[in-house]
Amino acid sequence: MKKLAIVTTHPIQYYAPWFKLLAADYSIELKVFYTWSQAQDSVKDRNFGMDIKWDIPLLDGYAYEFVENKAKRPGSHHFFGINCPELIPKITSYQPDIILVFGWNFISHLKVMRFFKGKVPVWFRGDSTLLDEQPGFKTQLRRTVLSFVYRSIDKALYVGKANKAYYLKHGLKDNQLVYVPHAVDNDRFKNDTLNYDHSANIWRKELGYHDEDIVIVFAGKFEPKKQPDLLLEAVQDVNKQREQPLRVVFIGHGVLEGKLKESALHDENVQILPFQNQSLMPIVYRLGDVLCLPSKGPGETWGLALNEAMASKRVGIVSDKVGSSQDLIRNGINGFVFTHNKPSELEDILKRLNKSDLDLMSTNASESINNWSYEILVNNILKALNETDKLKTN
Repeated sequence: MKKLAIVTTHPIQYYAPWFKLLAADYSIELKVFYTWSQAQDSVKDRNFGMDIKWDIPLLDGYAYEFVENKAKRPGSHHFFGINCPELIPKITSYQPDIILVFGWNFISHLKVMRFFKGKVPVWFRGDSTLLDEQPGFKTQLRRTVLSFVYRSIDKALYVGKANKAYYLKHGLKDNQLVYVPHAVDNDRFKNDTLNYDHSANIWRKELGYHDEDIVIVFAGKFEPKKQPDLLLEAVQDVNKQREQPLRVVFIGHGVLEGKLKESALHDENVQILPFQNQSLMPIVYRLGDVLCLPSKGPGETWGLALNEAMASKRVGIVSDKVGSSQDLIRNGINGFVFTHNKPSELEDILKRLNKSDLDLMSTNASESINNWSYEILVNNILKALNETDKLKTN
């Protein structure tokens, strides 16, 4: 049995399910070391401006430990926010065969990578891309620093095309890269035994939507990098030309909330709803026909909401700055991609939206997301672990 230690900051709804699936495999003994001990029960989200406690189980089915974080300003928003003096001794005591580290940009995570290099194989998980890079001295300096950082890892688990290009640019070789796709719990979003469609239809009627309405959903943080204001302006411009106006619902919180409410004050086609927790998200996506992620970045490295929406049989409209756009979207078949700083491209897409096309595309979206699943993710990790054993044997 191979012992795997995972180092990550705090329980996350996208990772906990595959930790559980890994732990269920007979060939693995798994332990997760959480390094942001202050986030054991809830997370202070700086952009939402609220404490978030997910309402789905995140600690079931696998072994874990919260390592005391002694940072003066604890948090995942800066390098010194994760400082766990006992982390390396605790991992050493566990005696893992492989260490998988999520994110290098915390002092304790980087120390783990540096300390165990050459002693225990160090694997790395991150989803950075080159999509936000600008030419210049800062980029070159950052590339030099990152190339140094990644010398401490043996393998990187890449999530998609843009992430793979990032690792190759920073000195890793093809034989160090393992495809471990970003995924969500597809079954939870697809499964309608909980009457998601029925609940969404009731909610739609309460919001004043009719069956023939095309509804666009924006679900996330109302912040500049995600450009909800761009979507609002595009919908309002297009509605001046459409015989049947588009409806749009914004769901979340953030610094742009006041601006959105002011712009939508006298627009009956726009609604703004508060943040919704995880258990309601399969219903949230079903409020609309389309999910729109109009982000300009920086830092929209993947956009897992798109996975969730596609699993909920909904079409995605995303900008080229959304990392998953290269992997998940087949333009015009299961969704659309537009250039982030060209609102005219977004407007052209919105003008063409119609129910019959969306019905076909939603089926395509639901089928195509099956290729991004926890089962594929875990199987690829297990395959890489087995290959490590073969290399040792040879």
